[in-house]
Amino acid sequence: MAKSEPLGTFDYIMIGAGSAGAVLAARLTEDPAVRVLLLEAGGANTSVLVRMPAGVGTLIKQKSKHNWGFWSEPEPHMDGRRMWHPRGKGLGGSSAINGMVYVRGHPRDYDQWRQLGLEGWSYADVLPYFRKAEDYSGGHTEFHGAGGPLKVGWGERSDHPLYRGIIEAGRQAGHKVTPDFNGADQEGFGRYQLTINDGQRWSAARGYLTPIMDTRRNLRVVTGARVHRIVVEQGRAVGVEYSLGQGKPVQSVRAASEVLLCAGAFQSPQILQLSGIGDPEKLKMHGIAPVHVLKGVGENLQDHLDVTLNWACTQPISLYNEIRGLRQLKVGLQYLLTGKGTGRQNGLEAGAFLKSRPDLDRPDLQIHFVIAIMQDHAKVQVKRDGFTLHVCQLRPESRGRVGLASADPYADPAILANFLSTEEDRRVVREGIRIARHVAAQDALAPYRGEEIWPGSTVQADDDIDAWVRARGETIYHPVGTARMGLRDDPMAVVDKDCKVIGLEGLRVVDASVIPLLIGGNTNAPTIMIAEKIADVIRGREALAAAA
Repeated sequence: MAKSEPLGTFDYIMIGAGSAGAVLAARLTEDPAVRVLLLEAGGANTSVLVRMPAGVGTLIKQKSKHNWGFWSEPEPHMDGRRMWHPRGKGLGGSSAINGMVYVRGHPRDYDQWRQLGLEGWSYADVLPYFRKAEDYSGGHTEFHGAGGPLKVGWGERSDHPLYRGIIEAGRQAGHKVTPDFNGADQEGFGRYQLTINDGQRWSAARGYLTPIMDTRRNLRVVTGARVHRIVVEQGRAVGVEYSLGQGKPVQSVRAASEVLLCAGAFQSPQILQLSGIGDPEKLKMHGIAPVHVLKGVGENLQDHLDVTLNWACTQPISLYNEIRGLRQLKVGLQYLLTGKGTGRQNGLEAGAFLKSRPDLDRPDLQIHFVIAIMQDHAKVQVKRDGFTLHVCQLRPESRGRVGLASADPYADPAILANFLSTEEDRRVVREGIRIARHVAAQDALAPYRGEEIWPGSTVQADDDIDAWVRARGETIYHPVGTARMGLRDDPMAVVDKDCKVIGLEGLRVVDASVIPLLIGGNTNAPTIMIAEKIADVIRGREALAAAA
């Protein structure tokens, strides 16, 4: 509902209606006296492709009104390739296009944040906020919440022979089987919990924004709004300048209390830099006058590198058999007309968290098991039945950066993930491939397992595996850290433990960019948790919620 007239003044202005912005808008407007403006560059995301879980394959692979579709700079340790970085655009952000896998990470991840000096971010501190967000299909438990905005449950096809086969193959290979990756023990093979409810994607927008957008008069949502800069006056963020399209007039709006930047790990640092907040030397290269020196803006980029191993399936039971040829049209029509059928699933209901070395204190590998052949973000179509083991390195040492390609707010950011810049990162991926192959070779998958399609059985030596990873590895969509949370005297920290931008008043960054160390798992649930926690910080209710 984009409007062009001047908007005046609000208590809070939020930039970005993704997984964090949607949460903050909903929570802050629970107080009817608080006026909130939510600016979103994309649209409403009401398409059936967004609503239908099976639409994920189409949403991820191409630039569209739902997907920013960024490309990286040439990656020096990945054969100089420019790598594809899909990011959600529109209400719900990346939760509107992601794989809908609900994973929090390992409890030790958050205890490590606390050990960095970040008071209030231990696992005991954040667990209440994971539970507060959640409406778990299994009801209220020690680890799960009920009644929250975010629907979390189990997939509908857990009895599929390939899902059962991979979990049993993991057990046969000597790994544990865990009943709940978000429970007492993350390690092992098991089923994923999903943000799918009654066959529909449950994005942050669906959970937090849809129920309130037409009923709360203290919330204004403007879509199609591209932010040009955050306005800083005398050391305080006082407003935002934006436009409703290239060449359209620049409009201004004022914030009486705070500006909350929730544009994600790529665009939050971009907007900070466009606003003159960052490394002065880098800003001057683009003709931007420095407003506030923070050299950590855009640094510390961390992401999960992923490689996909494919096997043929000897029986016609994979997703390919259900969507081949004209059957794909039937799947879409059936879902559109009845809400039934293959469209209700994401094809990814099982996986694992494993260690590359037995002496580690927590898993450093994740497996996503897909009951179809997936290559290059589903851009490559292999027309045969098969299955895929995604091997993801969870704790990279490599660090990249996000900068400006130009001072044009309509330009894409300059992204360099810097994957595989250390030998340990290369070792972990290599070991993960060998572990995945060992699991796939077990008897439980023998009735279905055909030949290894990708990378193929000839790729065995360390050098050959490394070369294949350089040529074929990709992101699995978990960038974090580019506005890192840290102590106020840390020269590379961007925000403090309350997500306030260090050295400025009236400005917070609240999204995955503040994560100091990449968690061991998918990052959507942690991003929602962060926003839940900071909403209570802003409202002065944190201690109350943590004690509940």
